[in-house]
Amino acid sequence: MNLLKLKLIFVVCVICVFGPQISIGDTEIGNDFVKLAKEDMDWMVKIRRKIHENPELGYEEFETSEVIRGELEKLGIEYKHPVAGTGVIGYIGSGEPPFVAIRADMDALPMQEMVEWEHKSKVPGKMHACGHDAHVTMLLGAAKILKDHSHLLKGTVVLVFQPAEEGGGGAIRVVESGVLENVKAIFGLHVSPALPLGQVSSRSGTLLAGSGFFEAVITGKGGHAAIPQHSIDPILAASNIVVSLQHLVSREADPLDSQVVTVAKFQGGGAFNVIPDSVTIGGTFRAFTKESFMQLKQRIEEVIIGQAIVQRCNATVEFSSKDKPFFPATINDDGLHHHFQRVAGDVLGPANVISMLPLMGSEDFSVYQEVIPGYFYFLGMKNESNRKPFSVHSPFFEVNEDILPFGAAMHASLVVSYLNQIQSSETQMGKEHHDEL
Repeated sequence: MNLLKLKLIFVVCVICVFGPQISIGDTEIGNDFVKLAKEDMDWMVKIRRKIHENPELGYEEFETSEVIRGELEKLGIEYKHPVAGTGVIGYIGSGEPPFVAIRADMDALPMQEMVEWEHKSKVPGKMHACGHDAHVTMLLGAAKILKDHSHLLKGTVVLVFQPAEEGGGGAIRVVESGVLENVKAIFGLHVSPALPLGQVSSRSGTLLAGSGFFEAVITGKGGHAAIPQHSIDPILAASNIVVSLQHLVSREADPLDSQVVTVAKFQGGGAFNVIPDSVTIGGTFRAFTKESFMQLKQRIEEVIIGQAIVQRCNATVEFSSKDKPFFPATINDDGLHHHFQRVAGDVLGPANVISMLPLMGSEDFSVYQEVIPGYFYFLGMKNESNRKPFSVHSPFFEVNEDILPFGAAMHASLVVSYLNQIQSSETQMGKEHHDEL
């Protein structure tokens, strides 16, 4: 038995003798978890690279799910499968309330990897370009720490390996499955290539925007490009629509209420001398409040249909479907924010806990936050040798694997401390009630 494990056993004995009021910061358990995670570095790297070589899109994460289940079985951790199609839900602790959850997303993106390295994606046109392979690995790393020290858990930790975050609404199906009904709080993280390694960034309240997708078909009358007067040009109509949609933000939105409308899809025509019958455009829209979001949705439809009519065309508009649902804004619980700051300061040092401004990106983690108090944050992995790291969703995106122990330790520390805090609060409430009697 090494010195680190003896130290943790001593901590547990102290807690038993002196009561649950001792916090994770006082006992330095968070720092110990970082050391333990670093001891498992080779194991985590192997898992991450295996997942990276075999990327799978939303609801197709069969091999990824198999890897997760295999590692949980080796660790002796009970789990449910399938949940939300390919998802896995693990359980560590007493099996009794209170319950606290940690979530990792599993899916890859439909992109061709351009990074040349030994463990490059083996699947053409698919790539882990958003760090979900690292997210899964860090949650497995946390699971190992928590299983080895389950005596520290004053309740049950729920491990949520979620499919289909990239637009597929996997979080919606996890919630609908009912596996989180008794969970009191949920935590999640995302790797950040812009933040220094081992630094975390987040905020209380609104963190990320609500988002939706739209697609429109503008129909005119095709014909020869040399005699446009005999046609009704849907390309011209679609071009006017794209420009007009930008006015929704620049001229209709409050400048202090951040909103985005982006047309990212424009398809029509196949020859230089033929005006096509129709054009398809599509894009995303985002806002921080439900009111602004629904206003954008209404005006997008009005502008597309109205501008098409001006150009003598017809238009049909479809919004987010079952495959690409709307996501609400990601709003961090204030109480969990204070908890996060304290624990992150203990684990990483106060100087590495940074407050950030809201971002217009979106996350389906927000779905959990609509039914459970939740907290989402970013964990830095910037490689100092790479001064201009590529952002997520780039074919050149790379994960700095040195991040893995920090993520595992943060996950484990947040939930151990959270369960300890709940027990401490309940003990204090019981004592006060007893005193009143």
